[in-house]
Amino acid sequence: MDMTDGAAPGMTITCQEVVELVTDYLERIVDDETRVEIEAHLALCPGCDEYLRQMRATLDALGHVPLDSLSGAAKQDLLAAFRRSPRTEG
Repeated sequence: MDMTDGAAPGMTITCQEVVELVTDYLERIVDDETRVEIEAHLALCPGCDEYLRQMRATLDALGHVPLDSLSGAAKQDLLAAFRRSPRTEG
């Protein structure tokens, strides 16, 4: 992501871009320039800051669910949902 157009920090990235990058940001796989820009944007944008807070809460709640704690039916439902979801190629 090229953020060298002279705009103030936090203003060269859109809310849509922040939403698209939030997972990579939380996983710490964005480059330093992008991380700085996202953090500046979050400081300026209450909506994106709240979105990040919600994503962190969701990952904290769901990111630690042991697979063996799910019932057989829940596992089957999840597998069926993944099979039905559209696949994207990266």
